[in-house]
Amino acid sequence: MNGKIKTFVARGTSIALLIGLAGCANNQIPLLPTKAQKQPMTTDPASYNYLVGPGDSLDIFVWRNPEVSQDVTVRPDGKVTTPLVEDLDVSGLTPTEVARKVEEALSVYIKEPIVTVIVDGFKGPYSEQVRIIGEASEPQAIPYRQDMSILDVMIEVGGLTEFADGNNASVIRVIEGEQKQFKVRIDDLLENGDISANADILPGDIIIIPEDWF
Repeated sequence: MNGKIKTFVARGTSIALLIGLAGCANNQIPLLPTKAQKQPMTTDPASYNYLVGPGDSLDIFVWRNPEVSQDVTVRPDGKVTTPLVEDLDVSGLTPTEVARKVEEALSVYIKEPIVTVIVDGFKGPYSEQVRIIGEASEPQAIPYRQDMSILDVMIEVGGLTEFADGNNASVIRVIEGEQKQFKVRIDDLLENGDISANADILPGDIIIIPEDWF
């Protein structure tokens, strides 16, 4: 029995030592550098134009050339492939800009092509999406829409959980290449109907909703 106890103690000591060494090693490991968030393409809601992003469905119509017209989905790398056109980078462009780019690529094979691009299944590029994390009923990333507000976002995510501290929520926004943090009063908006708390949202905003600990 004593031998077993000594073996157990020895093993326990070894495990504790390994945990301690791992802790020391973790303290010496540098933090993963944060990814610099892209400056949102739109800073004024009134001038917002939808930008194509990965996952979007595009209906590319080439006038009088049905054989090269096609419905395509933007790949995760932001590119599309259509008949006669391979690996065309379209992420971050407006639908009109995509149409002009397809026309330029097709002009090698077709004389003066006329292209129209219609977007379906809107997602948009990551730099334009609004992200909601924390104590939202359905935390998620949603495509930005013109004149979107906090209230619109809350409807999209199903409101707050019962544990949310909505009046201590914050919005992280990139302004002139730097991240800035702003406080928002979601509880006042949703529970008290205080419309003055209904702040504007911009593409690329991150809304953080903390938990109420009391």
